[in-house]
Amino acid sequence: MAGTAEVWKNPLRDERDKRVPRIAGPCSMVIFGVTGDLSRKKLMPAIYDLANRGLLPPGFALVGFARRDYADEDFAKVVLDAVRTHARTPFRQEVWDHLAEGIRFVQGTFDDHDAFDRLASTLADLDKERGTGGNHAFYLSIPPNMFPVVLDQLSEHKLAQPDTTDAPGRTPWRRVVIEKPFGHDLETAVELNALVNRVFPEETVFRIDHYLGKETVQNILALRFANQLYDPIWNANYVDHVQITMAEDIGLGGRAGYYDGIGAARDVIQNHLLQLLALTAMEEPISFQPKQLQTEKIKVLSATKLVEPLDQTTARGQYAEGWQGGEHVVGLLDEEGFDPQSSTETYAAITLEVDTRRWAGVPFYLRTGKRLGRRVTEIAVIFKRAPHLPFDQTMTEDLGQNALVIRVQPDEGITTRFGSKVPGSSMEVRDVNMDFSYGEAFTESSPEAYERLILDMLLGEPSLFPVNAEVELSWSILDPVLEHWSAEGRPESYEAGTWGPPSADEMLERTGREWRRP
Repeated sequence: MAGTAEVWKNPLRDERDKRVPRIAGPCSMVIFGVTGDLSRKKLMPAIYDLANRGLLPPGFALVGFARRDYADEDFAKVVLDAVRTHARTPFRQEVWDHLAEGIRFVQGTFDDHDAFDRLASTLADLDKERGTGGNHAFYLSIPPNMFPVVLDQLSEHKLAQPDTTDAPGRTPWRRVVIEKPFGHDLETAVELNALVNRVFPEETVFRIDHYLGKETVQNILALRFANQLYDPIWNANYVDHVQITMAEDIGLGGRAGYYDGIGAARDVIQNHLLQLLALTAMEEPISFQPKQLQTEKIKVLSATKLVEPLDQTTARGQYAEGWQGGEHVVGLLDEEGFDPQSSTETYAAITLEVDTRRWAGVPFYLRTGKRLGRRVTEIAVIFKRAPHLPFDQTMTEDLGQNALVIRVQPDEGITTRFGSKVPGSSMEVRDVNMDFSYGEAFTESSPEAYERLILDMLLGEPSLFPVNAEVELSWSILDPVLEHWSAEGRPESYEAGTWGPPSADEMLERTGREWRRP
């Protein structure tokens, strides 16, 4: 029809083809709390790495907001130092020069109305100078108690809702990114969700759980749903139990202000480990559209219950002094800034069951801790023993249970443990491992989790971000444990460099099981 402009389409590009990297459209990102560790070590390097891989638009803009009295050039130098120190990809001057053209800084405090006027003016200028088209993301890398102030300011200065006059014929987008913790318990999580949704509609809210951005976590879906090999045995008929572990070998020196009063369960189990449980136990989604994935995760979390009595099915501990990596380390209560009477746990273990036909009777053991034997995150699916072994007992003395172990970090990959005959004239069956390693199987390194998550947010792809219901269901699962522990006095002590308190071992021994040693 005359007067109607035709929209050109690339004949070689199929919108359904997820193998081709998608490049974010015109946009900017504003980071509140830009002078913090997270911004310096993760966010700024991730943005550079995305630019280096050609996944950001040519006119991308990065705006920092903080109290420091920086000029744009001073802030650009801070970003450059962070990139040179922490970026994953090689430094290229031409990429940096182009990225630096879009770097701006706004000085002010969160309750400073004039500062938000300057922010609005800066974004309006970027729309004209860089062609960002009114598309702006706000990254809240700030303490949760500051959310109300910043959200109200964004709303009052009309930054949260797009102005359709900024880009004729197209509605610009505005999105907000929130770092954990998502509340302190169910009540505060509901309040926080309501507060955020009052300013930003739920479909524009992106809650960062960096574990969901890891390649190995996403590979759980590929492993389960792209291979017929595992589907028939991924159920209570064959699985004895599941262990999900996130262990750290570091202590809490310097983080007392953040960690005291939060503890291991709130810090890790409520978000990271329950998300890993959901991906491990979920049913196959109709498709891999974000809504379908979220629906299946919500179903699993809705069916997940604590196994009681809690004094026998949960354990908590606090690390004491000990030896780790050949170095003597102090206990938690001797760490600088910690209250000597603190009852904050640094180790937490809970037993859950997923009350569905697939998983009926299969316990899921979740554990996390500081100052443990080594740094590792893994999901171990432990299978039942063969119902009948036609061997003499002496032939299978060293035979354990079959296991499939998904290593999330640091040595990303998958291990399958099964029984095999030992070479020789006698019959002896022993456990062996078959191993797949990301580093050896693929020629390219995995992107950092924040690279994937920031790009997905800029693209408006919410697959890897927990929604309201997931957050609130996770708290409803964990809250009874936290209440039980608060009435039980102090956590049990465990020596640094070991694998937790004795009560954690007893927790599994009562059912004839034992923790896997990663």
